[in-house]
Amino acid sequence: MKISVEHIHQNYGEREVLHDISFNADSGEVLALLGPNGSGKSTLIKAIADIISPTSGAIKIDGVNADSIDKTTRAKTIGYVPQYFHYTPFTTVLDTVLIGRRPYMSWNVSDEDLEIVDESLETMNIADLSSRFVNELSGGQRQRVFIARALAQKPSFFLFDEPTSSLDLKHQLETVSTMRDIVRRDNSAMIIALHDLNLALRYTDKVLMLKDGSMCSYGTPNETLTVESIRDVYGVESEIVENKKGRFILSYAPSEVKQ
Repeated sequence: MKISVEHIHQNYGEREVLHDISFNADSGEVLALLGPNGSGKSTLIKAIADIISPTSGAIKIDGVNADSIDKTTRAKTIGYVPQYFHYTPFTTVLDTVLIGRRPYMSWNVSDEDLEIVDESLETMNIADLSSRFVNELSGGQRQRVFIARALAQKPSFFLFDEPTSSLDLKHQLETVSTMRDIVRRDNSAMIIALHDLNLALRYTDKVLMLKDGSMCSYGTPNETLTVESIRDVYGVESEIVENKKGRFILSYAPSEVKQ
């Protein structure tokens, strides 16, 4: 399967926040959206998730305009984890993740639904939290709950808007690594907005760099994440180093470069 974003423009009133964005996300691939705050990453993900409608352009799923697909089918196809979570207090972790099965359920919860929920909880290492209320959890724990809910949907595409923002270093690495493995195992696809350049360099297949709502660079991580592109998009100096574990980006504040 493939999501095609074709010449998307997005306006908020008279202000254009996305300008002529085009790219593909293919099965078996993880695509990272990178760029500073206000560059348009969240807006682009919301457009793909059908939270907002693009001012112009098209989003297609396997060549079919996404806005022509019924909402139940679309809910089975796309698993969306927003940057900010809305949840009902005093709802258990188990019930919250079970909501991910809603597109498949009629009146009753099946044994298959419960097995998939259990699997999702185990994948995110939160099975021990299943009976806890969501409002009792830390921000990082809640983030893993909502990722588990998306896993329970069994979608073909995942849309994650900065899913590692509340996670500690260990869980950042585990989450992105786990999602990459799931995408490759199930031949699904993921579009993920990130701030950590090294996560993108290490765990993704494609990178789209945005600046002021426009495409700045698009390609493989090695092609896209260069000293020049990082300087252009983020306004910082950097260097790319390599050791037996792979390639890594070291970035410096302007004041450090002058020293």
